[in-house]
Amino acid sequence: MRPARLGIAALALALAAVGCGTTAGHTDSGDTADKKTEARKTTVRSCGRELSFHAAPQRAVALDQSSAEVLLALGLHQRMAGTSNLKTKIAPEYRDAYAQVPVLSPKILSSEQLRAAAPDLAVAGFTDYFTKDRVGTREELARLGLPSYVSAVDCPKHNQAGKSPFDLLFQDYTALGTVFGVQDRAARLVKEQRAVLDRAARTAGRVRGEPRIVWVYSVYGDTPYVAGRSAMPSEMSRLVGAKNVFDDVDEDWPAVSWEQIASRNPDVIVVGDLSERGKPGDSAADKVKAMRADPLMSKLDAFTHQRVIEIPGTEMDPSVRAVSALPRLTAGMKELGYVR
Repeated sequence: MRPARLGIAALALALAAVGCGTTAGHTDSGDTADKKTEARKTTVRSCGRELSFHAAPQRAVALDQSSAEVLLALGLHQRMAGTSNLKTKIAPEYRDAYAQVPVLSPKILSSEQLRAAAPDLAVAGFTDYFTKDRVGTREELARLGLPSYVSAVDCPKHNQAGKSPFDLLFQDYTALGTVFGVQDRAARLVKEQRAVLDRAARTAGRVRGEPRIVWVYSVYGDTPYVAGRSAMPSEMSRLVGAKNVFDDVDEDWPAVSWEQIASRNPDVIVVGDLSERGKPGDSAADKVKAMRADPLMSKLDAFTHQRVIEIPGTEMDPSVRAVSALPRLTAGMKELGYVR
């Protein structure tokens, strides 16, 4: 137990040192906040918890690639003490900035690795990173003085009813922009990405019928994981005038069977490509191979007529890349004849 206690003490001391050395009004060039204003308290809500900051974070740690790229999109690489859990290559526009951020682990971060980085904020796209067997619960970290931010997309029950996953994602940009004092950057990012949504929505008026889509994110063994009602792809489907065939399942990525997919007879199959992650069943080719081997899927009209669209798996997650899936989806639907 002694090493763990030393780690906690070291983290607490580091957090105190970081907190004393920053000011809440800190912004980078290009933002409108007055750098000369005195430190002030900033409060945001995240997944049912109220987070208060007396200074803008200077040593944020991203627990997954989605969170890392959100911070990079907001121009915060110099305020990042580390990142982890890379699923694929960083988007080209962020690679130079990402190269300046320490990679604490290529896989899921441990509590020891997080503490060693002496962070003043932990950011994650999903609540399940904050468990006792990973970096620790949010309550445990809060007792150490470390605030944790979880994407609003993974906490819909704690947010205003009626908001789409993209609304919640943009809420993340705004909240993090407030915390770091880069509100102008966050507002620009929201505006740019809403324009992409508007273009996708205009496509809906040219879609024939309402194509039924199954989104296959990953395959473990014989089990496919597909987009349910609360996953980003359900909203993507709706925006372009299509329907997610598992929209009746109130989960993000439920485990189903090939038989269940075949019974719903989708018009289009979207497969997520996570080949750079390197696990069996991750690549789009692996998923197509699994479908070909299944006696029901291999006879499905969508499969035999090659109505399959490939999209990077990272674009199905809540991140700055999510909007990039929309033009890929509409282009694929147009090629298949569903868009006039």
